[in-house]
Order: sequence, then structure tokens, then C-alpha cells
Amino acid sequence: MDRRSLVKNLGIAGATVAAGALAACGKKEEAAPATAAASGGAPAVQTGETVRWRLASSFPKSLDTIFGSAEMFAKTVKELSGGKFEVSVHPAGELMPAFGVVDALQNNTVEMAQTASYYFTGKDPLFAFSCAVPFGLTARQMDSWKEQGNGGKLMNEFYAKYNFFSASAGNTSTQMGGWYRKEIKTVADLQGLKMRLGGGIFGETMAKLGVVAQNMPAGDVYQALEKGTLDATEFVGPYDDEKLGFNKVAPFYYYPGWWEGGADLEFFINKKAFDALSETNKAIVMAATKVAARDMTTKYDAKNPIALKNLVAAGTKLMPFSKEVMDAGYKAAMEVFAEHEAKSPEFKKVHQDMRAFQRDQILWNRFSEFRYNSYMATLNNL
Repeated sequence: MDRRSLVKNLGIAGATVAAGALAACGKKEEAAPATAAASGGAPAVQTGETVRWRLASSFPKSLDTIFGSAEMFAKTVKELSGGKFEVSVHPAGELMPAFGVVDALQNNTVEMAQTASYYFTGKDPLFAFSCAVPFGLTARQMDSWKEQGNGGKLMNEFYAKYNFFSASAGNTSTQMGGWYRKEIKTVADLQGLKMRLGGGIFGETMAKLGVVAQNMPAGDVYQALEKGTLDATEFVGPYDDEKLGFNKVAPFYYYPGWWEGGADLEFFINKKAFDALSETNKAIVMAATKVAARDMTTKYDAKNPIALKNLVAAGTKLMPFSKEVMDAGYKAAMEVFAEHEAKSPEFKKVHQDMRAFQRDQILWNRFSEFRYNSYMATLNNL
């Protein structure tokens, strides 16, 4: 696909930024200074005017929706630059462990990462807000908070401490509540449950409910469930969960994932490397993030319902969390937020800003999509 036809097909999310990038492509491209790698100080590879970056993902290649977002980013950068800017994409474990990407960016080892920010709440609980927190924002609300509200500004001020800034890599939308080897009828059923969880604040919340949180890469979960070293896991939703085979080792599939109303995956971009780019290449990078983010989110919306039907047909027991469990989760989550607010004014500032934005969004949704979708569900006997 040539650059002209690519822009035609970008869609609203990327077309405006991409057009600005391409308008500058007639100018002579500047060669970007090398970014020093931590391992021996080796520079980023460049050939003449060709810029070469490396992108380290926290996800395996098998997750074509999430990892595919990184691949779409690299493909778009190459096409928009006419082949003069190439990004090699590396799955978890190839350049570094899945959870090693923030350290790599901070040390200028790689130019980019693709990850979920809440994996790094051990460094600072504030990381969670840029991906998902319990009873947090939906996908559309998260996009709006980051791009039209204060979310993006607040998070990038925080990320500056770690030598990078972020752009969305796509949103999973509201996730499922995970796979369990036994039924979860009451809060008591959570006591002592060993569960793979995505992030720190959620883990702290579940700990108040008696769950023993385990944070591990998706690729290690199946074997742990099969061996019984895990009792439950949550990951994303039907499409990814079917590919990972969780239904074969944990028959009960609960919903909704109240801890991830809309998990936003992110590109973390090394600030030093980005600042060294020409203005044209900077525009190309930002345009490509928007293309990749839209691609991921729309794929999930298209693929999840088909996968859910497949899972149910294969014998999965699809079950809602009881109101008792939801209420207990909400109470525990608010206690965790209050504890962190008492320790960190920065945490309080971001959390309160997000909640104020969320209240307005819920008010509007009450009169728009919620009522509309409820009516359409009755028409379709759903």
C-alpha cells in the first residue's frame, strides 16, 4: 500500500495527524542522532537517512490483537516514511522480560515499549491510572479523559520521571471477570483464592477480599492453572482468553471485570529518542500510534462476541458476579484509593480528577448509550 492510499484509509483517528506528517515528507529528512543503548552504549542502528528504532512489547506474539497493535504501529511508520523509518517489534522475553520495559526506557536501552502501565504499580501506584483501576473509566471515557480532559497531561507529567511519555496503543474495552476453577457465589468463596491479577491497585483491593494476588505474564498462566498453583485468572476478554485456552482448565467465566472498565494499553516512547527525531518523523510516530490504537480497539469489538459464543458452545459456564461480590469489591476499592490518597497528594490529584470526569460521563451515558443499548437488547431478546 502506498502512502497516499494509506492516508485515505486511516480513518478519523489518524488521518489529520498523518496528513500533517506527509505534507512535510517532500522536505529532506534529517538523520536522527543515535540513542545510546544501556548495553555497552551501542547506538540505534542507522543507514544514511534511515532511522531504526526498537520496540519492546510486554506481550507474546500469540496475542494478535495486543501484539498486533505494535506491529501495526511499525507498519504504519514504515509506510508513512517511505521506508526511511523502521521499527523492529520484539515480543516479551526477546530483548528483556515482559516487565522490564520501563527500566529499559529509563536507561535508554530501547526507543519504545508497548505495555500495560498498571504492571508497574510496584514502582508507584500512580502507574495504574493510565491503564485501568477498579470501577474506573470505560474505553471511550478513557480516550476522552486523556485527550480532552486532564488525564494525558497528568500522566505524562508523571512519566517524565522515567524518561518517557505515552500514547494509547488501543483499548480492550470492558473486560471479563476472569476464569475460576470453582463457583464464586459469595465473598466467602474468594477467601484464599490464588488468582493471577493485572495490576497493583486491583491486587490490593482483592487482598481485602481474601484473594492471594499473583502478577505473571499471560504466557505462564495456563500451566499454573493446570497444575493448581493458580485457582483463577483474569486477562482480557473472550478472544484472547480463547486463544490462551483458559476454558480448558477453569470452567467458570465471570463478568464483568469491574477492575477494568476499559484497559488502555500504551506505547511508552523514550523522550530522548523522540526529541532527536526530525519534525516529520515526530509527526509520523504520533500518527502511527493513533492508527494502531484504533485498530486494536475495533478488533476487540469485532472478535469478542464471536469468541464468546464459541466458548459457551464449548461448555464454558458464563456467570455474572453477584451484587454482594460487586458491592464488596467497590467498598474495598474505595478503601484502597483512600489509603493511597492519604500517602500521596499526586495520587489524590489524579484520582479525584478522573472521578470528576467519570461522573459527567456517566450522567451523559445515562441519557444516551445506556438507554439506547438497553432498549436494543430487549428487541433482540438479550
